[in-house]
Amino acid sequence: MNRRTFFKNGSLLTLGTTLLQPFNTSANNISFDIGDKNKKAKNIIIVVSDGMSIGTLNMADLYLSRKTGKGSNWLQLYKDNRVNRALMDMASASSIVTDSAAASSSWGGGARINNGALNVSKDGEEHMPIWQKFKQAGKKAGCVTTVPITHATPAGFCINSKSRNAQETIAEKYLEQKFDVLMGGGGDYFSSEKRKDKIDMYQKFSSNGYEVVKTRNEMISAPTKKPILGVFNDGGLPYSKDRENNKELSKKIPTLAEMTKKAIDVMKDNPKGFVLQVEAGKVDWAAHGNDITGLIYDQIAHDEAVQVAMDFAEQNDDTLVIITTDHGNANPGVIYGSKANDNFDAIQKYKYTNEWILNGIGKETSISGVKERVDYANNIALTTEECNLLLSYYKKLQKQEGLYNPKKLPFKVLAEIQKKHNSVGWISMQHSADYVELAMYGPGSHLLKPFIKNTDLHYLMLEAAEVENKF
Repeated sequence: MNRRTFFKNGSLLTLGTTLLQPFNTSANNISFDIGDKNKKAKNIIIVVSDGMSIGTLNMADLYLSRKTGKGSNWLQLYKDNRVNRALMDMASASSIVTDSAAASSSWGGGARINNGALNVSKDGEEHMPIWQKFKQAGKKAGCVTTVPITHATPAGFCINSKSRNAQETIAEKYLEQKFDVLMGGGGDYFSSEKRKDKIDMYQKFSSNGYEVVKTRNEMISAPTKKPILGVFNDGGLPYSKDRENNKELSKKIPTLAEMTKKAIDVMKDNPKGFVLQVEAGKVDWAAHGNDITGLIYDQIAHDEAVQVAMDFAEQNDDTLVIITTDHGNANPGVIYGSKANDNFDAIQKYKYTNEWILNGIGKETSISGVKERVDYANNIALTTEECNLLLSYYKKLQKQEGLYNPKKLPFKVLAEIQKKHNSVGWISMQHSADYVELAMYGPGSHLLKPFIKNTDLHYLMLEAAEVENKF
């Protein structure tokens, strides 16, 4: 379809919440260059670092720059002026502070909804998710993530649900929609031994023609002519740093970049193209736990996936790459001080995450045991007083902050202790109302304005691919 004809017949000019009207201004007052400066986007790859505050992006770039002499791939795109860049308002219908379900749904369904829901408004209205729209247009569609594949961010692009917590049902809806690639964690929602209804979703996917894989090697060797379901852990995948330092985990669990490449290989030969969402979901979990090792290394894993997407787009000029996050979380940053440089560089010696440290401590652990574990993981010498403080939380089982903290581990306490040694501070253990970074490369990126509303991204993707919003 001719681009001008597309705009005339059913484009942004006729949509309710559109790129032309992000702030309820008149469409006559805003215009885009809709000439032939870009091709139609045959493929779209959106790479999301879930819960990435600007401080997280900053620290990952600082870490890489100071360790390797080369910063992050994301920031290098800015430095080389290779992308269009914007800030995006991610508020949900119920709050200026969004959760991941409402955030993903704003992109997926093109409407702001209440926190906790997936493409279902408060009045029950369902908004067709964008990956379903692209499937109906003949494209292949998939999602890969480091958290359960049934989690909020991938689900927001794929299905409708009144609750993000209905993950067993979300697994079933994925099969109903016949998405082409689904990879991440989430065995709890596919295994007959884990599901409450005892249904074997692995068998159901296999019976419907999917290649079901559960290890890195199985994924790598899986055929590219079949749709693929890859589930590599019961819950979320291990943090990147913990995986890196465990031979068994490294052998079993693929990296986000490896999953991204496999997903592209499975879908790239489709004549009408493909759409792929890539999520570094454990960045958000690390932020909830004020876990600096988890945060930085999983942000770097996101950055490696960005490079995979960019490598493909540079060889295929009909591919739009979108790089963003859905909200801030905990707003960490390097704090001023005379030892800030050396303290921050000390993170380069961290071997394991705070999750690994705290899960290896119990109420029976001795003071020397705590000292030894933290020194091994972080090269930090704790005082006896600090060890006693940590151990007190195991003895009393006090309620602890941090969303993904079922064992009530003292994440906040450990982060405060580490702050004296790494100069990283945190303002909370929860989401924040940040305007988020958004970068685009490839066909359709010229449509991006410097400041947009989250729902506008839904329509921009449709516009870039010249898929009419008729569903």
